[in-house]
Amino acid sequence: MAYTPLSGLSLRDIEYVVAVDDLRNFSRAAERCGVSQAGLSEQVRKLELLLGVTVFERSRRHVSPTPEGARLIAIGREVLASARMLLDVARSRTGPLDGPLRIGVIATLGPYYVPGLLSSLRSQYPQLALRLTENMTGPLLLKLRQNELDLALLSLPLASETLVSEQVFVEPFLGVFPKGHALAEHDSLPLDRLDGPELILLEDGHCLREQALSLCGAQSSHDGDSRLATSLEMLWHMIAAGEGYSLIPRLALANRTQLADLVGIRELDHQASRLIGLVWRRSDPRGPAFSDFARFLRANCPEGCTPVDPAA
Repeated sequence: MAYTPLSGLSLRDIEYVVAVDDLRNFSRAAERCGVSQAGLSEQVRKLELLLGVTVFERSRRHVSPTPEGARLIAIGREVLASARMLLDVARSRTGPLDGPLRIGVIATLGPYYVPGLLSSLRSQYPQLALRLTENMTGPLLLKLRQNELDLALLSLPLASETLVSEQVFVEPFLGVFPKGHALAEHDSLPLDRLDGPELILLEDGHCLREQALSLCGAQSSHDGDSRLATSLEMLWHMIAAGEGYSLIPRLALANRTQLADLVGIRELDHQASRLIGLVWRRSDPRGPAFSDFARFLRANCPEGCTPVDPAA
């Protein structure tokens, strides 16, 4: 079917036709629509030429739709009803964060951070319908750039001209060791003591892997001979099994009673941490609302973490 442009067809013209059909009088229809009778009559004639159909049978005393016109007017009423529904739906939204919001969260943060946030989130944004996605940083950034996500919670910094980020909170790292490990006996530890063959890393692609390597001063030789965990949960289990030790984000330490007898947790001398931020496309017109959302996240910073003061 050939494409037919709609540039010559307007809702206003359909409104004129429906008004004439309702009132069966061009003068009263013009008054209802707030235009002159001559102007309304001219627009109806133009619409008839565009459609190739005589919509109304006219006489000095009588105006009525033709059979073809009646069918088109019925469709026109449906078009106007749909247009009014569109406006009603748009106006019923009380804020830019009402309705679906697609948020991506890095896998080493989501399961430990999001559950504690949901109650206050629902209270603050009752019309918000969250659509959560969990993945590694690279895939989340790709989805964000391709408009498959609206926001992402990631570990910063992030270098991008097309994305905007706001710092939310700082999450400390702690050293986690198998129970009885020599390093677990220290009250606190310098980071460079962790650069050893027992350092367990996450698989390539996790930002936590690169952070652990950087913080511990680990060399690239770890890539070839280190044991690798596919997830933060597997990392926990490998430590509990006695395979080695690693750095774990503080939020992931909660509710670990099942492994309490198998692992030891120690503070680190150096303030090892990661910076969590909210990221969105620079082109998204909801940028000011997303900044407000970042402020909400800072105000509801999880226990054990430190909210970032943007003015500092």
